[in-house]
Amino acid sequence: MGTKAFKGVIKLDVRDSTPDWEPYIPKRAPKGAPNILIVLYDDTGLAAWSPFGGAINMPTAQKLADKGLLYSQWHTTALCSPTRSAFLTGRNHHLNGCSAITEAANGFPGSNGRIPEQCATIGQLLQDAGWSTFWLGKNHNVPEQDVAPGGSRKEWPLMKGFDRFYGFLGGETNQWYPDLVEDSRFIDQEYGPEEGYHLSKDLVDKAIGMIKDQKASNPSKPWYLWLCPGANHAPHHAPQEYIDRYKGKFDDGYEAYREWVLKRMIDKGVMPKGTALTPINPLPEDVQAEADHVRPWATLNAEEKKLFARMAEVYAGFSEYTDVEVGRLVAYLEDTGQLDNTLVFYCADNGASGEGTPNGSVNENKFFNNYPDDLAENMKLIDKLGGVDTYGHFPTGWAVAFSTPFQMFKRYSQFAGGTCAPMIVSWPKGIKAKGQVRHQYHHCVDVVPTILDICGLEMPKTYRGVDQYPLSGQSMRYSFDQADAPTPKKRQYYAMFGTRGVWEDGWKASALHAPFARKGQYDKDAWELYHVDEDRSESKNLAKEHPDKLEALKKAWSEEAERNLVLPLDDRTAGEILMTPRPAEEEARERYVYYPGTSPVPEGVAVNCRGRSYKILANVEITDPKCAGVIFAHGSRFGGHTLYIKDQKLHYVYNFLGIKPEQTFVSPALKPGKYTLGMEFIRDSAGKLGESLGKTKLYVNDKVVAEGPMKTQPGKFTLSGDGLCIGRDSGDAVSEGYTTPGEFQGGTIQAVAVTVEQAQYLDLEKLAAAALAVD
Repeated sequence: MGTKAFKGVIKLDVRDSTPDWEPYIPKRAPKGAPNILIVLYDDTGLAAWSPFGGAINMPTAQKLADKGLLYSQWHTTALCSPTRSAFLTGRNHHLNGCSAITEAANGFPGSNGRIPEQCATIGQLLQDAGWSTFWLGKNHNVPEQDVAPGGSRKEWPLMKGFDRFYGFLGGETNQWYPDLVEDSRFIDQEYGPEEGYHLSKDLVDKAIGMIKDQKASNPSKPWYLWLCPGANHAPHHAPQEYIDRYKGKFDDGYEAYREWVLKRMIDKGVMPKGTALTPINPLPEDVQAEADHVRPWATLNAEEKKLFARMAEVYAGFSEYTDVEVGRLVAYLEDTGQLDNTLVFYCADNGASGEGTPNGSVNENKFFNNYPDDLAENMKLIDKLGGVDTYGHFPTGWAVAFSTPFQMFKRYSQFAGGTCAPMIVSWPKGIKAKGQVRHQYHHCVDVVPTILDICGLEMPKTYRGVDQYPLSGQSMRYSFDQADAPTPKKRQYYAMFGTRGVWEDGWKASALHAPFARKGQYDKDAWELYHVDEDRSESKNLAKEHPDKLEALKKAWSEEAERNLVLPLDDRTAGEILMTPRPAEEEARERYVYYPGTSPVPEGVAVNCRGRSYKILANVEITDPKCAGVIFAHGSRFGGHTLYIKDQKLHYVYNFLGIKPEQTFVSPALKPGKYTLGMEFIRDSAGKLGESLGKTKLYVNDKVVAEGPMKTQPGKFTLSGDGLCIGRDSGDAVSEGYTTPGEFQGGTIQAVAVTVEQAQYLDLEKLAAAALAVD
């Protein structure tokens, strides 16, 4: 039943009755309403892209900038999930329950990881108003425990107002072997990198396909499409030809790049004349985290310079390649006459990322395991950076460089290096100005109000029976044709991993506090004061000159913190935050049973073998002497473990953070028959870096057929979601001993049980039978 009253006539006989269709017809968008396209990159500072003066050639971004506007003071939350939540709702990230990434959720109102019903989404409003709604690419707004085949779908895109979704739910994914979801189900990619697959290409193909499908049946209906490529988040993956375009471009180092790019930014009018360059290591030693330190280029040896420069080349190639792929979508819209009335936001979710540590990485998962990189090991892979054999991330020096001229980078919400990101707005039908720069101060909460303003819609005070939080942002539409109009924003707070800042009327206060470096002690934070209207790079601390102004801004931050559910602050280490137990639909248990033929089980809900002894037990029947394939696999070539049969032998491989050689245990040849196959890891102690040390035994029935020392990772196998699989290995293979999917053939797998019980592994067959019996 519709919300409107029925105005027809109802009698006993339909012939005497009068119908009224109005309550039942879906609402139609106003005639001439625009399409909306948002392209939201990851981890891209203001000084990266060519339209803003950067060295990365972005032909599609430049084309849109030439037809629209560049915003030089557009800001984010300094982190991906919180920024994306603001794009969804137009509210500040703590009101969305999204203080940080979803994996860092806590049991507090502002940090529970779930967007509340008080925050209706732009998808829901546009869907109700007659737009088709599509979301492609990264999500990272679904709670980790809900990223599961049987998990709640309440926070998934289709429940947040989107007709279609195609992409990945986690914070990052392998660009060659992504963890894909279509609508509300997990799927495998259609082809592999050896056939030309890359996620950026796939996403654009699907985006064009969705619009084509919609236009085939409803050509007059406008659409909203949110395209979130994996670029420029790690892993930095790109076709070799795009990487090679930047050969030698970054050989002078990141300090030289900062000086070069700032001049270009000033020449383009992105930065005012006289803008000063800030130090590469601006924080005091007792505040800055060691992992966020920048090693001056002059202190690097020749190999380090070569490696670091190549890492920047890969990042640049990744960004340009994705931009060119997005260009296919823009070209399609132009060819079909849709671009003129399409409102485009082309932007990024935070500054460049420093998660590569001072030395960069060929496997970013080491960062999340607090495990150091080794230069010699990384140099062996320098020519493979960007390809399937690496999961790379550049060092902190490039994060500072691509966030020029500001201090710091992603995660540092008190500085513009973390929050100021590129924003291009194009709408040929609605914006008269072409190729101009706008300097008004704006924030990611302003995107939803801008869309509603242009579409003639309002955020309702009550939505689906729930009173709504007011919008936190302001429409940017006034600035389209008023270059010098003052911003309607009066105040914007910032808070992320213990960092704090607040902007008000052109002034900004910043609390010196580094994420993961200081244990609380917020009362000891030194506050700095910047007059941003006069000092765009935030280079001159005026706290001593204007103590009253500083105290007023500190008070303003506290007011905003109370109003927006910001407290408590959380500056714990990444390991502490990521490993914090969170409630799930399924209680943690000692025995897990998995069956072949099911979807991969994401790590957030799979059995947790970290820091403990564990056993893997499989009841298998071999019917063919040539039986081969994966029995159990979890993770990828960058970290994981797997049990498989090859050359008639049982293999167990633990791939420790992709470091060669793989830890391998192999049985004698197996003949056809029924077996209980498995392994046991007995943890003895912890290593210096938190890894678990112990002994592994490989079993065929009740016989130990191989054993030896082994170490296991202290943290997760991956944040990209390579799930636990039975009878095959989805995506990227855990071991070099087989290629994906490595489907089990020549026999049958009844089930696989994984136990983390404290009991000693005494009788494998009885334990396997017991584990399977309780399922």
